[in-house]
Amino acid sequence: MPLGWGFEGPFLPASILGLGINSGCTMDSVDKTINSYLDVWFGPRDPRVKGWLLLENYTPTFIFSVLYLLIVWIGPKYMQKREPFSFRGILVVYNLGLTLLSLYMFYELVTGVWEGGYNFFCQDTHSGGEADMKIIRVLWWYYFSKLIEFMDTFFFILRKNNYQITVLHVFHHVTMLNIWWFVMNWVPCGHSYFGATLNSFIHVLMYSYYGLSAIPAMRPYLWWKKYITQCQLTQFVLTIFQTSCGVVWPCAFPMGWLYFQISYMISLIILFTNFYIQTYKKKASSRRKEYQNGSTASVNGYTNSFSSLENNVKQRKQRKD
Repeated sequence: MPLGWGFEGPFLPASILGLGINSGCTMDSVDKTINSYLDVWFGPRDPRVKGWLLLENYTPTFIFSVLYLLIVWIGPKYMQKREPFSFRGILVVYNLGLTLLSLYMFYELVTGVWEGGYNFFCQDTHSGGEADMKIIRVLWWYYFSKLIEFMDTFFFILRKNNYQITVLHVFHHVTMLNIWWFVMNWVPCGHSYFGATLNSFIHVLMYSYYGLSAIPAMRPYLWWKKYITQCQLTQFVLTIFQTSCGVVWPCAFPMGWLYFQISYMISLIILFTNFYIQTYKKKASSRRKEYQNGSTASVNGYTNSFSSLENNVKQRKQRKD
């Protein structure tokens, strides 16, 4: 039976996924054990996403995460004595696709929030009517996009850009996929919309930048990479503020999720701030030191012209004397 789309959202029959059926007794028992613990910890799931692709059980998300970490560990070792791949054309298409997907999600989330009359300060998960279902469908795509974005790391590995595979990079990719599995099962709309909306907008900027940077002729005109990180940090701060509003002026949205969201955003602020300092501030400082030491010829290309100008002035003075 092919991939189907019901009125409520994306789904795959269990027979295709190999989940929750008698052919895999071990997998089935693991699913039941995990789900029993989740029900105890978080309470009843949101029934509106029952049967949706990858949401029925946590096991597939967990397996994808473990495979991702194994590839991050083994991949660079496998590529160590091999030539890097280029993937220039594929990267343009890949990044363009994620740019368009992010733009679609941003538009649908904004219009869904408007149609549902969402309250900025606190919005529960059951008062938006049909707009709630629109938000849920879009946020499923947002969750699924986190799985697609694993390809970012795989491209780094195959192109031997291992310096880009940082702790921040791996942590962010793995945690986002797993966190959003839980979000989609318990709080798939309401107050959850805000961070996803901002992040979708940031990803429009980010993946368009990466897509253009894959075209060598465009690289000299790309100047806004540093500002993408600044936008990401601004996003985290705004998300903390909006989430805190739900704590100060509570509604029926689960308080535990709000506290978790704030904690996670703080961790991202710490990691992204460290990345920003290491990438931009310290590099700028080292460039200034090189300039002061008279070794900027290889840095900015201007020293040679200044040196030649100084030599010309000296020669003119000597002729006048």
